[in-house]
Amino acid sequence: MANNPLVGAWRLVSYECKVGDGKRSSPLGADPVGYILYTEDGQMSVQIAAADRPPFASGDLHGGTAEEMIAAADSYIAYCGTYELFDDRVVHHVEHSFFPNRVGTAQTRYYELDGDRIALVTPPILIDGEEQVCRIVWERA
Repeated sequence: MANNPLVGAWRLVSYECKVGDGKRSSPLGADPVGYILYTEDGQMSVQIAAADRPPFASGDLHGGTAEEMIAAADSYIAYCGTYELFDDRVVHHVEHSFFPNRVGTAQTRYYELDGDRIALVTPPILIDGEEQVCRIVWERA
């Protein structure tokens, strides 16, 4: 992927979605954090989380209460796999995902480059029972 403008690490700037009627939402609240990584050989990984996620009372990785685990799951997005770059979009081929339904899917993101920032825009996706278009802005790390 010579001359690939996506290669590298990108830090999350914003994550906002819009429903068909124009209503805007922030699925992970104000000021979410995360990174997306693209390698030269076609691998990608994304991690996005709500800001200030509370720790589990137990220091055990698998020792959280049901409520703590639900809160952790509701505040995190993660997947990885390979990607294909096109003129106006990047397609993520998901091999592993925190959301099991995404495994084996192809996730299209339309991209807009502006200097050291990139916006990835989804086609309509289902969030909280509503079809939404999300715009996720990243800056080169």
